[in-house]
Amino acid sequence: MRTTIAGLLVFGAILATFPPVSLAKESTAVSTPPGSASSPDFPVYPSPAVQVEGRIPSEAPVPVSNDLPRITEVPGPVPNIPVPQARAPHQTDQTGLVADFPAAEVNDLWTRIREGFTLTDLDGPLVERHEDWYVDRPDYMARMIDRSRKYLYFIVGEIEKRNMPMEIALLPMIESAYNPAAYSQMKAAGMWQFIPSTGKHYGLKQNFWYDGRRDVMAATLAALDYLQRLHAMFNDWQLALAAYNWGEGAVSRAMEKNRAAGRPTNYLSLTMPAETRNYLPKLQAVKNIVADPEAFGFDIASVPDEPYFIPVKVPGQMDVKVAAKLANLSVDEFRNLNPGHNRPVIIPAANKQLLLPKDKVDLFHENLENFDSPLVTWQTYRVQRRERLRHIALKFDTTVAKLCEANGLTLRSRLRPGQLLLVPARNPARDNTVAAHADHADFAPARDVKKSTVRRLHKVKRGETLFAIAKKHSVTVAQLKTWNRLRGNSVRAGQVLTVKSEGARPIRSQKVALR
Repeated sequence: MRTTIAGLLVFGAILATFPPVSLAKESTAVSTPPGSASSPDFPVYPSPAVQVEGRIPSEAPVPVSNDLPRITEVPGPVPNIPVPQARAPHQTDQTGLVADFPAAEVNDLWTRIREGFTLTDLDGPLVERHEDWYVDRPDYMARMIDRSRKYLYFIVGEIEKRNMPMEIALLPMIESAYNPAAYSQMKAAGMWQFIPSTGKHYGLKQNFWYDGRRDVMAATLAALDYLQRLHAMFNDWQLALAAYNWGEGAVSRAMEKNRAAGRPTNYLSLTMPAETRNYLPKLQAVKNIVADPEAFGFDIASVPDEPYFIPVKVPGQMDVKVAAKLANLSVDEFRNLNPGHNRPVIIPAANKQLLLPKDKVDLFHENLENFDSPLVTWQTYRVQRRERLRHIALKFDTTVAKLCEANGLTLRSRLRPGQLLLVPARNPARDNTVAAHADHADFAPARDVKKSTVRRLHKVKRGETLFAIAKKHSVTVAQLKTWNRLRGNSVRAGQVLTVKSEGARPIRSQKVALR
């Protein structure tokens, strides 16, 4: 008995020498190097892009390789966001917003996201390389997360409504670094990077006034619809995400090839371009950092588990600058939530709602009620024969640059007689004729150049696929098959293919400009 008691006393003395362990983690802003410059713009994550059937491309096209992307953005600090008070759990209503219900307390939005992770984890050298890439760029990671906090609450709620893996909430970090105004060389737009055809297929309107691919709410709903369709097709989230990057047709063909050879058809067993092979490891790397930021040297700023924005009805035609002023926002802050509006004038016929920070909604309505100036300071103007941008700029006391910005033109644009342009109104209260032409087809910008076809030859290398060749030359597989009279998708090493592209030359005749 004495021996037992003495042993316990010695064991207790040993335990007392160890420091206390705290299980709580602080959520603070990601630290940035002293003297870093602030970057007000939205840097686009330079991930690769491919345009194939059903594909929502990533941001910037890069050669097929295992090299990690490089960024050129200027680093800048991210403000610290205080940890919010604990709140009741969430339930999403028909508007996509969340109502409070009494239940157990939760921490912040990152807690909901981490608890919703369900995908099987990947590991290996590719995941580690992407982890290192983000760790080496803490300022970039901080700005990306800071941008995401405006949109995450809505996206998380929609994912929970559909019972989808919460890893999908991190997908815009891979596609666009959560930049809703992102636009790629492959004409993919928005934080989910829809190409025009896929966007239209999922109901995203695209016209002179408005691009639904950049609409925060509309594009999110369309992207989740598309991902659900892919999951229903493959019954596997890894294959669905691969198809989101590569295209469902390409994934289906790769699976069929493996099936015919008696090999497994899961994601890791498929032969695919390096871009797609890196796609899920890149998502896994971001997931790992979000799941345990301290392990990677990050202190991720807390995101309040509450709506950041609320949709409000567009009260009528109004300037973007006026709408921002009524909400006491800068134009940049307003456009961050409403990047789908292409022009300086908001047209209800294009989109019937605006997104405003929830703490600005009452102020917006109050200021609108008391606003006694014109809501629209632009008017429409019909181009006359042989008239140029410089002539119109002089007529309306503005600059060519401002006309180009307002109408989506360039300095080389050739106007056609009868074409409609937005120009500053001389008398805003009287000259506003935007309403009469809100849906007029003549607003379509004229072409800048005439295209001429250039033919090139491509010699197929060993192991090269028709898809890889199409991506390399920024064409489609269907075009390659048509140009080379191919019946199938197989090519052999040493085979020479014809590749056509459009080379630009300036338009020289008014007849061509009128086309």
